[in-house]
Amino acid sequence: MSDLGQTLHNPDVLSCLANLSSDEVFTPPRIVNQMLDTLPQEIFSDRNATFLDPACKSGVFLREIAKRLIKGLEAQIPDLQARIDHVFQKQLFGLAITELTSLMSRRSLYCSKFANSRHSVSKFQDPQGNVRFGVYSHVWAGGDKCTLCGASKSVYGEQARAGRESHAYPFLHIKNLEELFGMKFDVIIGNPPYQLSDGGDSGGTRTRRGAIPLYQKFIQQAIKLSPRYLTMIVPSRWFAGGRGLDEFRLEILEDTRIRKLVDFPSSADCFPGVEIKGGVCFFLWDKEHKGDCEVKTIQGQTESVMERPLLEDGCDTFVRYNEAISILHKVARHKEESFANIVRASKPFGFRTFVEGEQTEFVGAVKLYANGGIGWVKNEDVVQNRDWIDKHKIYISMAYGAGEDFPHQILNKPFLGEPNTCCTETYLLIGPFENKKTAENVLRYITTKFFRFLVLQIKNTQHATQKVYKFVPLQDFTQPWTDEKLYAKYDLSAEEIAFIESMIRPMDAVPSEAGQTAEAGPEAEDQEDGGEDE
Repeated sequence: MSDLGQTLHNPDVLSCLANLSSDEVFTPPRIVNQMLDTLPQEIFSDRNATFLDPACKSGVFLREIAKRLIKGLEAQIPDLQARIDHVFQKQLFGLAITELTSLMSRRSLYCSKFANSRHSVSKFQDPQGNVRFGVYSHVWAGGDKCTLCGASKSVYGEQARAGRESHAYPFLHIKNLEELFGMKFDVIIGNPPYQLSDGGDSGGTRTRRGAIPLYQKFIQQAIKLSPRYLTMIVPSRWFAGGRGLDEFRLEILEDTRIRKLVDFPSSADCFPGVEIKGGVCFFLWDKEHKGDCEVKTIQGQTESVMERPLLEDGCDTFVRYNEAISILHKVARHKEESFANIVRASKPFGFRTFVEGEQTEFVGAVKLYANGGIGWVKNEDVVQNRDWIDKHKIYISMAYGAGEDFPHQILNKPFLGEPNTCCTETYLLIGPFENKKTAENVLRYITTKFFRFLVLQIKNTQHATQKVYKFVPLQDFTQPWTDEKLYAKYDLSAEEIAFIESMIRPMDAVPSEAGQTAEAGPEAEDQEDGGEDE
């Protein structure tokens, strides 16, 4: 029998699958091997080391591990067939997410979709081998959400009744995983499903369908099993928290066992042709590690690497870009109040996104900036912050899809909110201010690259809530601000300025008054991007 690594056809079918743009995207073998490179390489010469992929789809993780083990154990087990049998039957294990992906994974690993067939490169007693799939049930416990994964009963309960896939993934729904294979695992590796539909909710005359993140539950479950090493590739949006991720974000950022973190701000650098908002990352969790993390950022052909804590002193937010650390330190030395303090919470006047107001102005009407245009409402219809109506303020859309290519704009264009105006939750309100000149100076500050670069350090999805302005310092708005003045004030070096300029594109002059609409309205709020990716 020839070496398994030499029997692979060119092009590799799993590389081809990884380039398919659909709701289910498979991990390219090159990325799998980058993840495997983060592990201590001597583990591939350890005949007792065990590996688990808890979310098998294409089988690429187990296949690439097999190639390394078959080579690494050659001296210890010279006979190739004996070595293959040992690796496949005693070291590699997987849980498939569907019956179809179980067949695909076995085909990738054993060269046969049935592990006990005559075509299998290693003969098992049963057809599943060590790549298992079983039908499990969600646990509703009298509610509408599964207590184990958060799935919506209205969506996934109905699918199960109709005989369709219920997405009750084994890794999250088996009570005792160690009993399933009869062992603990040294390495847990994979790319878990990213999200589940939440069933949607109703708001006024509209119904919004959304999704809840799921990948963090796979990571938490894996950590509970206490492997020696854990490495998974997931969306990077957890860096900033958000729906279902705030508690998880702090757990990970405060975990000193995260030894390495590799971040792709543009998912296309990892999954060609696929856009996952906020990018993707993979990490190495090392049970014995206690200390700083090696943070690597990959953008096209450029890599940045720095050993640092995941949380800077006095900061509860992960700083994504290594080059930003020194800039943030220089800004922090001034000990200025945060700009976030003048960014008001969502729904500043109490109006939901779907409110449009009257289309024709009437006597005593207040202008309403809404998603899709301008409407008119009665003063008494404003249920909160009515005293802001006649103030000068700034409106900026809550959401802005800037794309993944740098440099980009980061935020939608802000505009002045003249007196006798209000807005729906499509917009955030900044201010209010006592006079127009102050508001204009604030507006100019927002258009600077410096301002939007600091926003970028927290904003890694299309949504720009109040918290993304946390790193931005307040200025003296009796005067206008330019990038040149800001670079000089904070004593930025030529290299630091060049990095900001490389990340942020100019923002055109903004009108003093505008009826602009959001380029991506909050009707998309809380939706996750990407499918069940491996």
